Amino acid sequence: MNIPNVNHYIHAYKIAPWRVQRQWIGNALLAVVALAMVSTLYLDVTSQAAIAGREIQDLTASIIVSQQLSGDLQTHLASLTSASVMQQRALELGFRPMESEEAEYLVVPGYVVLEPDILSSAPLPQLSALTFPPEYNQSLLDWMDNKITSSSSRGTQ
Repeated sequence: MNIPNVNHYIHAYKIAPWRVQRQWIGNALLAVVALAMVSTLYLDVTSQAAIAGREIQDLTASIIVSQQLSGDLQTHLASLTSASVMQQRALELGFRPMESEEAEYLVVPGYVVLEPDILSSAPLPQLSALTFPPEYNQSLLDWMDNKITSSSSRGTQ
């Protein structure tokens, strides 16, 4: 039964060879479509990476421009607030240097000048081995010896 079936298929292919050609063309087109899909996916990912890279370059460039502008503004501010420029502006506004005879001091009753803690000359406490608890003066070997002797004395009682 199986043999006539096979002969039937072979006979059908011999009568219509275009069926085999059609299968080959279909397989080739399927391969081309699959390759086109993979290529499209690859190009999409690559283009997104390129766009992201370009945006990073643009942001880096704008950061550099902002840093340069900030540096320029800091330089301009430093030149405007320099001692010589400030003195010239003060003279133009009618100010003049103060003479020592013109200084007036006010005495505020009850005001006490606080001394900073750094400048105080309070004596530092003297630390010695005697001021520490005995646990901190004991070496590791002494501690182990005490533990062994205390555990052995408990075991004998």
